[in-house]
Amino acid sequence: MSANRRDFLKSVTAGAAGLAVGTAAVSMPASSYGRVIGANDRLGVGVIGLGRRLKAFIPAISDAENNVDLLYLCDVMKSQRGRAAKLFSEAMSHDAILENDIRKVIDDPKVDVIFNATPDHWHAPGAIMALKGGKHVYVEKPATHNMHENEMIVAAQKKYGKVVQMGTQQRSSDHTIEIIKEIHGGIIGTPYKAVAFYTNGRGEVPLQKKAAVPEGLDWDLFQGPAPRREYTEETWDYNWHWYGWDYGTAESGNNGTHEMDVARWALQVGYPLRADVLADKRHFVDDGWEMYDTMEATYKFAGNKIIQWDGNSRNGYDMFGSGRGTLIFGTEGCVFVNRNEYRVYNQTGKLVKSYESASQEAGTALGGGGDMSTRHVVNFFDAVRGKGALNSPIDEGAVTMALVHYCNIAYRIGKGFDIDDKTGRMFDRDAMKLWGRDYEPGWELKV
Repeated sequence: MSANRRDFLKSVTAGAAGLAVGTAAVSMPASSYGRVIGANDRLGVGVIGLGRRLKAFIPAISDAENNVDLLYLCDVMKSQRGRAAKLFSEAMSHDAILENDIRKVIDDPKVDVIFNATPDHWHAPGAIMALKGGKHVYVEKPATHNMHENEMIVAAQKKYGKVVQMGTQQRSSDHTIEIIKEIHGGIIGTPYKAVAFYTNGRGEVPLQKKAAVPEGLDWDLFQGPAPRREYTEETWDYNWHWYGWDYGTAESGNNGTHEMDVARWALQVGYPLRADVLADKRHFVDDGWEMYDTMEATYKFAGNKIIQWDGNSRNGYDMFGSGRGTLIFGTEGCVFVNRNEYRVYNQTGKLVKSYESASQEAGTALGGGGDMSTRHVVNFFDAVRGKGALNSPIDEGAVTMALVHYCNIAYRIGKGFDIDDKTGRMFDRDAMKLWGRDYEPGWELKV
């Protein structure tokens, strides 16, 4: 990344993203760190979870300008470790240790930062373990599996004073930062509604059936904090997303996190006052998919603002000419923004301004990655070194995660509910029963 691009990102972030995001995650004095990270210090890196998001980290980690040392590649599947080592070797020279157990990586004092790209149920527990071990953390979305973990991960960040970036990489997008700043500056008047959407043509999913644990997989460690069960075929690789609630957070957590985050950023809102949902399994009704694949969620906020989430996992028709994006309505026009462009329309629907980014960030392809992800990782490295503010600090990311959890809870209990917009608590007994989850004994979260 060039120096002028970095300077641009810092100046724009300070003027735009700072309007909507808190800086608690990077406002700690250097004296609060267990190990002071200097601006020019080499950072020891451990990557945990070597699946589809791995390629999103390789460019930034392998760039000599970022001055990092790849120390560990960790995954519970042996074949993933070998694949990751090969991919990194194509981009850089490294002597990374191939490790199975996240705890061994965290215990190494040479490791300064952890990239946590594990399955959803491991995000908050792994991040909290790393924080307790004195590490800075880049945690992929969804950063938490439930509302209890929201509280715990924010509390852990504050207690241990480390930098925690959530992997909502559009917060580091040049054109998105620019248009959000213009929205906040009044380009469409007062923004009052945002529609966040995602579409995909995911196919049929096999029915779960008991099977032998695949060769090379540590099934016990894969489950980690989740209650134990027998292995079922095709679970470990990707279908854990759709096989019940032990591991995944459905499409709302898997992809909706990104667009709902942009919607909330644009409207400058926190917790909602109410959440309502219409959702069902609409496609391949007899296959192994065990949750909704189609959802419409509506969140009402103070100031009569609204966010709608429209998720279509298995109907790939592009909405607004795109597979994903956010449409923001204001009193004097509207804005459409996605990972590659923005368009501004006046109140009569006439296009008055547009910008097509040179970004190569993936849209709906599995795993994704691209220059937007690279900028987000570089922003994380800069924040660890005290050279700039995080674009997506965890205390801000946790509020976005609450929207994910609210719509999932509303679907699971079959009704909407009111919410305390100061604390995020739900005014519904059935909903509050799903505030947390059951953990495997000995794996309970502790800060």
